[in-house]
Formats: sequence, structure tokens, C-alpha cells
Amino acid sequence: MEKIWLKSYSPGVPDEIDLSSITSIADFFEDAVREFGARPAFISGATGVAISYNELDALSRNVSAYFQSAIKLPKGARVALMMPNLLQYPICLFGLLRAGYVVANVNPLYTPRELEHQLKDSGADAIIVLEQFAHTVEKVIAKTLVKHVVVTGVADMMPFAKRIIGNFMIRSIKKMVPAYFLPGNVAFRTMMSQGAAASFNKVTIASGDLAFLQYTGGTTGVSKGAMLTHMNVLANVKQGSAWTSPFLDRNESLVTVTAIPLYHIFALGMAINFVGLGGTNVLVADPRNTAAFVAILAKYKFVSLPAVNTLFNALINDANFSKIDFSKCRFAIGGGTAVQRAVADKWQVITHSPLCEGYGLTECSPSVTLNPLDLTEFSGSIGLPLPSTELSLRDPDGKEVTLGASGELCVRGPQVMKGYWNRPQETADVMTADGFLRTGDIATVDERGFFRIVDRLKDMILVSGFNVFPNEIEEVIMMHPGVFEVAVVGKPDTKTGEAIKVFAVKKDPSLTAESIIEHCRKELTGYKVPRQVEFLDELPKSNVGKILRRELRDRA
Repeated sequence: MEKIWLKSYSPGVPDEIDLSSITSIADFFEDAVREFGARPAFISGATGVAISYNELDALSRNVSAYFQSAIKLPKGARVALMMPNLLQYPICLFGLLRAGYVVANVNPLYTPRELEHQLKDSGADAIIVLEQFAHTVEKVIAKTLVKHVVVTGVADMMPFAKRIIGNFMIRSIKKMVPAYFLPGNVAFRTMMSQGAAASFNKVTIASGDLAFLQYTGGTTGVSKGAMLTHMNVLANVKQGSAWTSPFLDRNESLVTVTAIPLYHIFALGMAINFVGLGGTNVLVADPRNTAAFVAILAKYKFVSLPAVNTLFNALINDANFSKIDFSKCRFAIGGGTAVQRAVADKWQVITHSPLCEGYGLTECSPSVTLNPLDLTEFSGSIGLPLPSTELSLRDPDGKEVTLGASGELCVRGPQVMKGYWNRPQETADVMTADGFLRTGDIATVDERGFFRIVDRLKDMILVSGFNVFPNEIEEVIMMHPGVFEVAVVGKPDTKTGEAIKVFAVKKDPSLTAESIIEHCRKELTGYKVPRQVEFLDELPKSNVGKILRRELRDRA
């Protein structure tokens, strides 16, 4: 379709980005070290411990050397990262990428069943895990190809005395580390010391080499690894930089607060973007503790705060949030799920700056659209396509719809994934003949080029910015011996955007809603656990026997 959105770009934002200079995230990172060496790169919001670009260079180099020389893992091997927003994450991330490995991000709250699938599917050779979650690894490691396990503690990046006290408190006093048995596992600090003594040989990494296997759900409920290359990720970083640069002074302190987990593609992309700007990422490991989160925000004059609607909502309802100094805040970007207007309006009253909504998906590394940063109020749209991004709205036959009509949102650009890992058919299913990715979302575009999402083709449920797929939940519930039939839908929720509701038909007359929910807690990550169960005598079905979720959504 015609790029009608270009006329709505902010002054200074280019129509296209230059891809010719892109090589690898390793080179991108090393360029940042040379330019910004003494600046703080990452800060732990909880402890205040900071590491500069020079320190991150040395520490990540030790990780590279350990895997490359100490355990001789070949280039291209997959390594899983399973931890929240700790300083160890960027150290390991850049260390692995500099050695040419493929990072498979893992949600640390995964159940054994979910973790087993991802480790087996990715073929991961190694995993780096926070000790609080090592017991989950223990339960599945024998069923996977993982041969090397590195375990880190929460306090491992703190100064010596505080580290000893901190880890003792967590392990022995608060007893926050479940017992685990992983023979041969290596402690994080041991890895770092062995890496410091080992050699690191810089490897040649092409822009088309894989950087991440970033797992996403599917309509079948099977989690798939989106193959994101160095080019995909850096192109999206460059697109984001082109969008934000007219509004930022790179000579001033650029602080962003990273509260979304770095294993989530939204946070990951934003963090890498700020590395290219020489900015400082303040890491928040537990944003659900709103009081502590607000206290961290109060310490820093941040220019950016990427978050999901539920986090913004929690902040604006905290009494101390309005006391923060917002004088440096240039933009707060909402993604992962739709930003609610009521939240955006209250945010603007408190901070005197609008919430800026965007749209993306894992398969696009992730950003596709963003609202202009010079808007003075919340637009209610997902904004404009980023530079070098083409969007097309198509009908079920694959033909473009007319202006103002709704159609499936399709994306083409350098940020679009290489495909799904070991799933050629599913890759083919989402790609059009002319190279567009079919998102499964229904959208419209106005005459100024602003897009709006109006519906979803898929039955995906968005819970606090995380994708939840009904088939996975239904499969788990059907494991319960008391269930005859089940259907799962999403229903609007003021706190999480959407909540999961179950409609079930009993096999056992004594079956209760509580027993289904408890069963789900044992098999699913917390955000996938249903909030409500309703029993029916039968589920609505089509004439061929397909359960009609749309009818259930209407009564949810």
C-alpha cells in the first residue's frame, strides 16, 4: 500500500534507515564500549550497584572465554538464559553474543513442562539460571541435551561483604532457594574467574547469523522459536533510534528504567537500543512490588520508561508516584498489550507527558509501529510504521483493502524474523508470497497513516502483556480426570488487560472450580492460570463439532 504515513513523521525522522553498516550485535556493543566506556551501562535498581561500559566489556569477555575456551562450546550453539532483571543478565547476554552463540531466553517462572519443551525444542547445550529456579532445571535436564549448567545467586554482583551477607540471607535465613541437585553445575563467579584465565578469540559473525531463538506461542498452543538474526535485531534498534533521536541529546545522561523482564522481547529490544545511545539501563527485578518500584524511579531522572498497561496502572495508583521528578522524562512507551485510555489520561495528568503506544510482536524483533514522540496527548492508535517498514491490510483472499476498511495487518521490513526454528510449514503459513508476515491482527488505517488494532484473528489472550493461548490451557485442563470438555477465552480485566476464563463440562459431578485452578497452578506459569471457571451442561459447537469460542466470549 502507499506509504501515506510518511507525511505524519516527526521532523528529523527519516523515511528509511541505512542497513549497509550493520554487522553484528557484538560489533555494535564493542563500538558502544569504545565511545561510552566510562559511562554507567547498567544499574541494579534494588542494590544500586552499577557497571560501566568498560566493566561490562571485561565481564562479558569472561563469559565469552569461558564458553569458548573453558568448555569449548562451538559457535552457533544455543544457550538458555533463565533469570530476572539482574546485572548478570546483560553480562551473560553480551558475552554469549560476542562468542557467536544463539541466546534462548527463558521465563524463569516456567513450570517443568514448559521449560522441558523449550530446552528440547531449541536443542540448548547450556543454561545459565538463577538459583531460585535451579530446581526446575533439575526436574527436566535429563530429558534435554543440556550438558552445562551455570547457577548464579541474586547477590553475585555485589561487593564481597554484601555478597556474602546477601546470599546467606536469601539462602539460609529467608530460605528463598528451593533445594536442587545438578551434578557438575558451575557457580557464576567460578565461571567468571575461569573465563578471566581463559583466552577469547574474536569470531566472525555475519549479519544474517542467528542471535536469538525468542519463543512465542502459536494458535496450536505449541511454543515456537522465532529465529531473530543480528540484522533483524539491529535493524529494529536503528529504526527505534531514528524515531527517538530528534528528541534526545546524546551528550546528556540518558537513563531508562527497565522493569519489563529482559527475557521479554519488548524490554530486550529497548535495552539494546539504549546501549547504542550510551544510555544507562536501571534494572528492576520485581516491578510487582509497586512501592519499591516507585522508590527506584524516584532515585533517577529517567528519560524513558517502557512498560505495559498494568505497570502504568499500578504506578499511577500509588500515592508516592506523583512526587517523582518527571522533568527529564521524554517518553513513556506502552507495548505488549493495548494501553487503556483511562490509564493514559491519568498518566498525563500526573507526569505532564503523554503515554506513547506502539505495536510489535516477537516475530518483528519486536517493533512495527510507534506514535510520534511529539504528540501532545494520547492518540488511542498504535501509531505509524517505523522507517523502512511496510504495512499492508489484506482481506481473507490476500488482497489489499481500501482505505478505512479493516483487514489483516501484514508486515514487511528488515526486522521481520528469518522464520520459526525447525518449523518450515508454520513459517510458510505466516508468510505471504511477496514477503509479508501475517500478524493475525485486524487493523484499520486513517488518511494520516495512523493504524488501529480492532480485533484479533487468533484467539490469543493478552494477560499483562504476555501471550496466552487457549489451546495450551485447554490441553492442560483436559489432563484433569474430572473434566469432559473445556474451552478457554479471555475476558476484559481492569488490572491485567484480559483475564482467563474457563468453560468446562464435568465428567465427575463432584468436580469444583477450585480443583481445576489448583491443577493449572501445578502445570502452568502463574499468568496462564485461569481466574474463573464456569460449568456448563454442554459447550456451543458448529455443525462440524468445533467449539465456538466466540459465543463463549460473548457470555464471559
